[in-house]
Amino acid sequence: MPRWSYSFKFRDEEKIAKAMMWDIPVHPKVMREVAEAIRGMRLQQAKKFLERVIEKKEAVPFRHAHGKQAHRRGLADKWGWPVGRYPVKAARYMLKLLNNVEANAENKDLDPEKLKIIAIAVHKGLTLKRWMPRAFGRATPKNRIHSHVEVAVMEVE
Repeated sequence: MPRWSYSFKFRDEEKIAKAMMWDIPVHPKVMREVAEAIRGMRLQQAKKFLERVIEKKEAVPFRHAHGKQAHRRGLADKWGWPVGRYPVKAARYMLKLLNNVEANAENKDLDPEKLKIIAIAVHKGLTLKRWMPRAFGRATPKNRIHSHVEVAVMEVE
């Protein structure tokens, strides 16, 4: 059996709530860009941002996985980077994770209005390897790559 643990350690965990989600069917490159966008935000602000991404009203800046990506209106003004996308599937899973960490914080009697994302990490998960038959007896690999995401929030004043 594998041993799962958080990649970050904290000294005092009374004001900290954590949550993780395993085997998300989204590529880690996309999840990383969404995680980088919400790192350091207040929890409610991050949830509103992700809801706007799902509605395709606000784009997520793609700083690392941005080859042949289009520029989006308003990204350069807010983020200082013009290249972006609307990763709806990744935003839905990230919003689900943020709702989970908010429930964990309420269970520890933390105020949801004062929560701030202090740590978020994305790791490569399981790769499902399949083959797609092609013409003339050939085959093309068709891999399905999953992600693991972990987040920690802290109550700040």
